[in-house]
Order: sequence, then C-alpha cells, then structure tokens
Amino acid sequence: MIKIYLDDVRTPVEAGWTVVRNYDQFVDTVTYIGLENIELISLDHDLGDTAMKEWHRNVYHNYELNYDNITEKTGMDCTKWLINQWLDGAPIVDVVVHSANAIGSANMMGYINNYRHIHRLPQNCVRVQIQHTV
Repeated sequence: MIKIYLDDVRTPVEAGWTVVRNYDQFVDTVTYIGLENIELISLDHDLGDTAMKEWHRNVYHNYELNYDNITEKTGMDCTKWLINQWLDGAPIVDVVVHSANAIGSANMMGYINNYRHIHRLPQNCVRVQIQHTV
C-alpha cells in the first residue's frame, strides 16, 4: 500500500511516502496508482507562490483566506477532486492534513469529514505534524 504526500516544498523524513508537488502530479499519481492501492494521503494546502503570498498577507495576520488571490490549484482543489472520485464509486482512503495554513486545513478537513459524515463513516480527517525537510 502506498502513502501519498502532497506538498510543493517539504519532503517527509520518514521513508515510504510518494511525494507529489502540485495538483496535476497529485491527480496523475493517484490515478496511476489507483485509490485501492493507497493507504493514506497527507495534504498541504498552499501549493505555489500566490498561495503563499495569500497566507502571508491575509491568513497569518487577518485569519482570512481569499481563493480569488490564488492563481494555482491548491490542496483544496485536490480535496474536491478526491471527493469526486469517491462520489463516482472509487475506494475511500484515509486522509490527513499537514498544512501550516490553519484556514486552508480546516476547509479541507471539513470537506472530507462532511463527505464521511454523510456516508456514515468515521470523521477521521485531522491535522497532523509529519517530520519533514525543506
């Protein structure tokens, strides 16, 4: 079973993760491997320069996240894609969030846990810390 780590800059210290850096790599890798072969997915929210600028300008200081200020796809886009796969009948896998962006993390966890709640599954998507290098 494979573990997927979505992050544009960090790499987990622990061996055994398949690292993907952006939305396209995430979709391509998950599609290629198949959700039936994935044990765990760990998500970052901010996947590029404009997402990081939004985090520094608004999220960190004002506790606001405006997706209109982000031009690249984020971990939230990956989350929505993943949920759509589940809605189409693909196997449901465990997902955690390791993002430093608290608002983006809450958005992703809420989206996943809402799906799980509606389908009477444990709401087990939580924010975690995974040791990493940059």
